[in-house]
Amino acid sequence: MRLLHDLEHVPPEILGGALAIGNFDGVHLGHARIVEAIRRQARAVHGPTIVFTFDPHPVRLLRPEQTPPPLTWTRRKAQLLAQLGVDAMIAYPTDMALLELSAEDFFQQIVVDKLQAKAMVEGPNFYFGRDRRGDTKLLGELCEQHSLTLEIVHPLQLPSDAEIISSSRVRQSIAGGDVETARRMLTEPYRLRGMVTHGAGRGNTLGFATANLEAIDTIVPAHGVYAGYVVRQELTHAAAIHIGPNPTFGEGHPKVEAHLIDFAGSLYGEPLELAFLARLRDVRAFSDPQQLTSQIHQDVEAVKLAYSDWLTTRVAGETR
Repeated sequence: MRLLHDLEHVPPEILGGALAIGNFDGVHLGHARIVEAIRRQARAVHGPTIVFTFDPHPVRLLRPEQTPPPLTWTRRKAQLLAQLGVDAMIAYPTDMALLELSAEDFFQQIVVDKLQAKAMVEGPNFYFGRDRRGDTKLLGELCEQHSLTLEIVHPLQLPSDAEIISSSRVRQSIAGGDVETARRMLTEPYRLRGMVTHGAGRGNTLGFATANLEAIDTIVPAHGVYAGYVVRQELTHAAAIHIGPNPTFGEGHPKVEAHLIDFAGSLYGEPLELAFLARLRDVRAFSDPQQLTSQIHQDVEAVKLAYSDWLTTRVAGETR
């Protein structure tokens, strides 16, 4: 996978392929369907599979007060797309010069001149160019004029309901603490990242040391206790994740902290990624530390089970 941050010096091996343009935030199953179509078109034109995305999201420049919290950071997005078979992702630095391009100029300068694309794949709600004036109808006309194949991919729905899978719906699920529904929509369990900082040290006294995370740059799930895992140096460790205040000890300031199960060692100052598998319970006050410790023991057992189930499912998927 090639990750590019500009189009000044485009490697020849990513020219003349199949292209999709969009934010691809979270890389959900709807995005996976688009990637599947791009790969099919890339084979037909004997070229690479390319995703063109924006960094930052255009809304951050146009309407910063309405900017949605992101689901993925750029390198994580590239990793997820690479797992789906994308050859290159362009995280184009969004600026007003780009956003002021008309739909026709955007198509000519980016799609034709810079990337020399031979095919495109988009969803039915794709808009491009200044003020989002370009739609799939105009895109079809431009592709026809320049002899590009265009495939429109229809959205996916979860089997359990009629709503389509979208980044905004994933975001809503995570914000509400429903990480299981988010997980069903995503290609991988939702993950956030942060830096491990010093906390109160109370976890050590209870027998459950925790890593406290700060400088988190993606959406944080609702307050609660979650089963998940930590990604550290490309290895995973089962983890009980607590998000919110600690009312048992009179602490009202919300924190994000994780207890790595069967892990010993210092994590201070390290970057850490937390992945979410299931929500276990609400945050609540306990009558004394002993009652809290008893509950944490139960939480740890639930985490072990959820993590084991995830590992089994993952291995089964990789061997199919």
